[in-house]
Amino acid sequence: MSAPVTDKEKRKQISVRGIAQVENVANVKKSFNRHLHYTIIKDRHVATKRDYYFSLANVVKDHLVSRWIRTQQHYYETDPKRVYYLSLEFYMGRSLTNTMINLGIQGACDEAMYQLGLDIEEMEEMEADAGLGNGGLGRLAACFLDSMATLAMPSYGYGIRYEYGIFSQKIDNCEQCEEPDDWLRFGNPWEKARPEHTVPVHFYGNVVYTAEGGRNWENTEVVLAVPYDNPIPGYGNNVCNTLRLWSAKSPLSFNLKLFNTGDYIQSVLDRNIAENITRVLYPKDNMFEGKVLRLKQEYFLCAATLNDVVRRFKYGSRDAARTNFDMMPDKVAIQLNDTHPAIAIPELMRILLDEEDLSWEQAWTITWKCCAYTNHTILPE
Repeated sequence: MSAPVTDKEKRKQISVRGIAQVENVANVKKSFNRHLHYTIIKDRHVATKRDYYFSLANVVKDHLVSRWIRTQQHYYETDPKRVYYLSLEFYMGRSLTNTMINLGIQGACDEAMYQLGLDIEEMEEMEADAGLGNGGLGRLAACFLDSMATLAMPSYGYGIRYEYGIFSQKIDNCEQCEEPDDWLRFGNPWEKARPEHTVPVHFYGNVVYTAEGGRNWENTEVVLAVPYDNPIPGYGNNVCNTLRLWSAKSPLSFNLKLFNTGDYIQSVLDRNIAENITRVLYPKDNMFEGKVLRLKQEYFLCAATLNDVVRRFKYGSRDAARTNFDMMPDKVAIQLNDTHPAIAIPELMRILLDEEDLSWEQAWTITWKCCAYTNHTILPE
């Protein structure tokens, strides 16, 4: 008679009932050709190595999405305490090989590509490096996400979807040259845009006190934070967590009136200013404008994320919408990766005070119980 399974062990496994099992080599080949034909819309006569990479990535993603959906359903049903990891950097790197290994299908995919006369290593080289970090701090954040998924911890990563990540290195006359890293140039097969969860983020403006003693934030500049979800599969346990990256969009695409008068540059100026927030990883801050942009990036990430965190706390389970925020520390753990997202603490206070009408003492108790901080250096910054 087998030993009883503890609750801790049960939590490490997600039921695979109803999930398509790993297919054999023939079915991988069939799925690969189907994606090349119907998703990439090419045939073997004109397809490039990059087209083959995208086809294989979609084959692997077919095995991943059921686990992704099932994991989120499991969290919704069981309503566990969730970890929210905020970082201005996530050095994720390439996802294809890591995902195949974690799902246990690398051998089948490798053999299928070999039988089709293709080199899987050449396809892996075609994947753009998701270099949304500078080095150790960003790579640590990525490793934490992998570890939490493998440990079946209900967790979410939150960062910024930079249009240009860490620089692309070129060597010219024996010297390093840094060029923009346009990693999204050909698209990202792993991400899924979630425009239905777009969050308005406010900048500038002023506070107006109401007759009832409340506070309204008025005359603000609004930037829309559009989320893009990326899967984080655990190793061999059918768990798939989420990394949500925010992209800045202007609420107005362009000024049609100015455009029709011939002022083409001014017509799109406001849009460009808003979307510059997520344009580049770490803009230079040796000038005032650079300092402002970095601070905007930090607040943009924290404001959008905390809006999402509070929404999930209130509505992220089968229970009726929560109104008792004293329960929040039992359901929410916010981990701040270094000082960059430290503005999350006053922002959470603002949400609890101004939007949820809590007292200062209650809001502060909830905030310090929910938030934790990782220090990366003992040097003055």
